[in-house]
Amino acid sequence: MAKSKPLELTVGERVVRVSNPDKVYFPARGVTKRQVVEYYLAVAEPLLRVLRDRPTTLKRYVDGVEGEAFYQKRLPKGAPEWVETARIKFPSGRPADEVCPTEPAVLAWAANLGTFDFHPWPVRRTDTDHPDELRVDLDPQPGTDFADAVRVAGVLREVLDELGMTGYPKTSGGRGIHVAVRIRPEWDFVDVRHAVIALAREVERRAPDLATTSWWKEERGERVFLDFNQAARDRTIASAWSVRGTPRATVSTPVTWADLSTVDPDDFDVFTVPKYLADKGDPHAGLDDEAFGLETLLEWYAADPRELPYPPDYPKMPGEPPRVQPSKARKND
Repeated sequence: MAKSKPLELTVGERVVRVSNPDKVYFPARGVTKRQVVEYYLAVAEPLLRVLRDRPTTLKRYVDGVEGEAFYQKRLPKGAPEWVETARIKFPSGRPADEVCPTEPAVLAWAANLGTFDFHPWPVRRTDTDHPDELRVDLDPQPGTDFADAVRVAGVLREVLDELGMTGYPKTSGGRGIHVAVRIRPEWDFVDVRHAVIALAREVERRAPDLATTSWWKEERGERVFLDFNQAARDRTIASAWSVRGTPRATVSTPVTWADLSTVDPDDFDVFTVPKYLADKGDPHAGLDDEAFGLETLLEWYAADPRELPYPPDYPKMPGEPPRVQPSKARKND
């Protein structure tokens, strides 16, 4: 198929060039690059509330959803001078300058590069070592689905309510659910990860048949995994309002707790979400209104300080158990 003529879009004070705008990114729905760019401009206001001043990894699908995706963790070469950056450190200690979205034109520029989802760090560029967001990733395992994640999210909400904390749920764009809690940036990544572990363990304790904190897949069973390692340095989840790499071009969409049990995540896509936003407003508009402390969660962790495995690409951490599957460990005994 011949390339289509480039577009030049005026976005605020910027001109963004969209190359080959008729390139099909999602063949099953016929969604083009132009439509993805237009989608991101339609949701720019709430999306920038999520991304602004955060170092952000771009998940790029340069050949569309059926091609190979990769994570762009450094500012791409040839980026316009108005694309700002934030310096972060990886777990290895190596630094990088990541894209730091500050205006709608950056979203359009990134979409032109084949970016579907934006993966912001839970920090602001003024202090990249102290997260200001606690994130809980509810990941259904084989044999479970979105409805099971909703049930676990209900237990999570009960625990957060008892802690005096407010969580904001969103669909992941697939079968999962993400919940964000604004926290004061007074703790480092290890502390925040420990707080998430403590929170996840309490949910697991209350709903052991529904939820699990087992890192090893062979031990999870048909339960929803509370992925505590999404709180580790350089681990991110797709932001609210991000397009996901699914055949339907679904979107990770903020919802209210009241609506969570009634929605179907497949109903949120690049075609429907702009109208949803116009009709409902941003269900996460209040996320920045109050920041919470981790004192109680860290007390819970101190009472049960069993460290859990980090991802395999991380340096060995203090107190961490062996990174070997339990079944393999048994064979070696």
